[in-house]
Parts: sequence; C-alpha cells; structure tokens
Amino acid sequence: MTEIGIVAVGGYNEMGRNMTAVIVGEDIIILDMGLRLDRVQIHEDVEIDKMHSLELIEMGAIPDDTIMKEINGTVRAIVCTHGHLDHIGAIPKLAHRYNAPIISTPYTTALIKQQIEAERKFEVCNRVIPLNAGGTYQVTEDISIEFINVQHSIIDCVLAAVHTPIGAVLYACDFKLDRTPTMGKAPDFERLKSLGKEGVVAMIVESTNAGRSGKTPSEQIAKDMVRDVLLGTEESDVGMIITTFASHIPRLKAIIEAAGEMGRIPVLLGRSMERYVGAAKDLGYLELPSNVEMHGQRKDVDRALKRIIQDGKNKYLPIVTGHQGEPGSILVRIANGETPYVIEPGDKVIFSANVIPSPMTQANRYALETKLKMRGARIYDNVHVSGHAYREDHWELLRMVNPEHVIPAHGDMEMHGHYIEMAEDAGYVLGDTVHLLRNGEVLYIEE
Repeated sequence: MTEIGIVAVGGYNEMGRNMTAVIVGEDIIILDMGLRLDRVQIHEDVEIDKMHSLELIEMGAIPDDTIMKEINGTVRAIVCTHGHLDHIGAIPKLAHRYNAPIISTPYTTALIKQQIEAERKFEVCNRVIPLNAGGTYQVTEDISIEFINVQHSIIDCVLAAVHTPIGAVLYACDFKLDRTPTMGKAPDFERLKSLGKEGVVAMIVESTNAGRSGKTPSEQIAKDMVRDVLLGTEESDVGMIITTFASHIPRLKAIIEAAGEMGRIPVLLGRSMERYVGAAKDLGYLELPSNVEMHGQRKDVDRALKRIIQDGKNKYLPIVTGHQGEPGSILVRIANGETPYVIEPGDKVIFSANVIPSPMTQANRYALETKLKMRGARIYDNVHVSGHAYREDHWELLRMVNPEHVIPAHGDMEMHGHYIEMAEDAGYVLGDTVHLLRNGEVLYIEE
C-alpha cells in the first residue's frame, strides 16, 4: 500500500456536522459524526430524535454521507474525539449504516449512549467502546487508533492518531494548548513530539480560530473572570443569573465554587445541564457540593424559579441554558416573562459564553439581550475564553508534529484561508503539502 485517502464528508464548508473518513487500502476509519446546530434552529435543549436522516441531510444539519457509497472499502471503526454535538450529534442518524464499533473516551461514550437511547427513528446497535487518553485500540492487523490527551471546552477530549503502514494520520479537531487547565491534565506534548519524530503523513486540523492572533487564554483565566464578576460587586443582594455551555464542565465547576464563596445556592436549570453534569458526576469527573440543585423538566424548572422568587433572589445563583438566545431555552423564557422568575432593574445577567458566529444565533442573542435590558437587567458579556486554538497554538502544533501534509477542517472558507496562510509561513505549499478540501471531495496522498 502506497497511498491513503482523506474524504471530506462534512465540516469543511462550515462550522459543524464534522465527519472525515480515512481510507487505508480496503479499510476505512470514520472520524466524528456531528450535527450542524444552526440548521435546525437547534440548541442543547432541542430534541431531533424523531427526524429522518435524509430530511436532516437535505437541511444541511448532518453530514451527507452518501459519498461513502462511492468509496471502495469497509468501514472498520467510527472514532469520536469529544462529546460536543457537532462531533457526535449525527451518530443516532448515521452510525447504523456502518457495521463498525464507535470508539471514544469514557465521558464521550456516556454522551453517545444518551444520544442513542433518545433516538426514536433508527435503531443503533453499534458497539460503543470506551478508550482512555493515552490508550491504543487495534482496529485491524495494520491499523490502530491512538488517543492523545488535549484540552478543549469539554472534558475528556483527545486528538486521534490513525496509525497506518505508511505513517500516522493525526486528527486534531478540536483543541487548545492549555498548560494550566482547571480540570484534567495539560496536553500530552511529549507524545505529540515523539509522534512527529515517528512520522505523520497528514494532519487534519480545525481552523475555527486560526485567524485570531496570539494564543488562546487558559481556562484558569475564565475561572478568574467568572469569580471576579460574581464576587466583585458591592450590589451583592440583587438577583444574579449566569448562563454558559451545559457541556463546559470546568466552567460550571468554577461557577458552582464561586456560588459557594458568595453564600448562594447554585441551581442548575435545563435538560442539557442535567444530561452533561449528570454524566460527569456519575463517572467521577465532577464532585458537587451537597446544596447544589439540578432541574431538567420544565415544570421542575418553573417550580424552582418560583421558590427562588419566594425565598429571595439573593439566596440563589441560577445557572441556566440560553446563552445563544435559543428559542424555548430557560433564559429566553425568563426574558419573555414566561416563567415565575421576574427580572427587576439592577438584576445581573452574566453570559459566560461567546456568541456563535452565525447570523441566526447573533440575531437571537441580540433579541435576548434587548429584552433583558428592557426589563432593567445589567448585562455582563463574554465572561469567557475560547476552547479553540488561536494562530500561535496552531503554529506550535504544526512545528511539534511536523506532518508531511496538512488539511484544515472544521470551519468555513475564511477560516481555512487563515490556516493556510499560517501553514505557508511554516513552509507548506498550497496544493502540494497544504490542501483545501470542500465537502464531498477526496484527497489521495501517495508515499
């Protein structure tokens, strides 16, 4: 065998619905199988379990994997690098088409199992195999999957190395080079350097923040920002609500700790909060103080909000879904006056999240903030650091791994362009050693 193929199935034209296939002779490894959130007016609390895959493909919500019918070979494994929906959200809709196990880290595995159990349209019978960071799984005699520890905005995230007879293919979607994480270990720099020495044929790498200069701040910075906003005010007796990604366990841990310092009871509200935090607690990644409350169902959420109003807002810190202004989410319902919780002038609303850069989410978020301000809320915006590598982190990874070929993924044309410019600075040549792929294209790399 003298060549490998890279199939850009999804996530090469846009943010979301990530899916790549690596062809090694007659064998195929699929990397990620994600959802594009904004295409179905969807957020972490919306269920799409009753929708058909063809309908979702047509809407551009999940990868169009019909291209796989044109590829000769057998899919031997589906590998997922972390538990965000743009990487695992299409598993309930597509995985049953492939007679292959799903390999992922333990936390990701728990989230995948939740997704499969919630699915109403298709029966997904694939084996789901947990593999720890630092572990290796032998897929065939010639191919193995290695998980390399890395940091991102969700716990238990890895880079996946597909070891083949002609060298490794490294899949680096998503990551940040956080040397002082608040949960988990720092990235395994030693293994990345030794992998580079062993020989990396190709690196498929996210390009999301490749256009942002400098280095991504550590999650430790975000922890300090959260604490500064929550504790750094003289108006400590007013209502405070904070919203963040339900999947961002390190951030939620920081918020819960700050609530303890404030003498407030943390109340996690939303179905996705219950799902992500519950799984982290069950697996022993997260210990919750005894006073933490968690409510997922709407009637339980409204009952909790009613009690908060009766007992006094200053006794509680509600941690809610809705930072993107998603219709039906808890913060949107509060802003619309659809819950017992009433925003009064001077109440603080803290967004510990960025706005996802799509026109629809930006419009939703603008509408949400406007409604909150009309009720007199004081807005604290962008109390957040990114989970994605900035340009200098990308440069570092490229230098460490030193792949023969590099393929930007997980982004739109502008993001890929930024990555390619940076790769050209490192000596790569467009069309020769750095490659621009679009959804549905196949690249063959010969050795």
